[in-house]
Amino acid sequence: MRLVMALLPLSALSVAACDRQSAPTPQPAASQSTAASNATAAAEAEPKGEIDRSQKGKAWPAFKFNAPNGDAISLADFKGRPVLMNLWATWCAPCIRELPSLEKLAVREANRLHVIAISQDMEGAKIVGPWWDKQGFKLLQPYTDAKADFSFNLGGGGALPVTVLYDAQGKEVWRVIGPMDWAGPEAAKLIAELG
Repeated sequence: MRLVMALLPLSALSVAACDRQSAPTPQPAASQSTAASNATAAAEAEPKGEIDRSQKGKAWPAFKFNAPNGDAISLADFKGRPVLMNLWATWCAPCIRELPSLEKLAVREANRLHVIAISQDMEGAKIVGPWWDKQGFKLLQPYTDAKADFSFNLGGGGALPVTVLYDAQGKEVWRVIGPMDWAGPEAAKLIAELG
């Protein structure tokens, strides 16, 4: 018990030290528009994904994953129409933040491409289903890849989120490693590359 009590202050210091790595947020100078300064600072702080075109033209992987009804499927089941595949997980904060914008993209592009979100949660539908039911998405569906084949084999070293655009023939156009505002203008430019 004494050992535990002695270690508690040390663990508190180690947790506090992690926060010290963050750069301090500069105070905005007195100006006419503090709200504009805050909005700019927030936009600059929002992480942006890295666009990777090094795999352009590569065929989509043949990995099996589960459809919302539990059936085993592959990306080939979507052939004939472009597919935007997003890899995410319930424990991934950037993934969770970007899912609402992915839903907006799915609604906007519903007639043009399939937008599929494939969870990489190891417990599959058991954990994803209850979480998903609370989100209120209208078009996105909860696909699962409990083996995490996609995230470990598509680059990013298992990092999430990863989003890959495939053309109607199943060839990669580009991938984004990291989060993106899928409802924003940068994403619209990327999707326009489909022609």
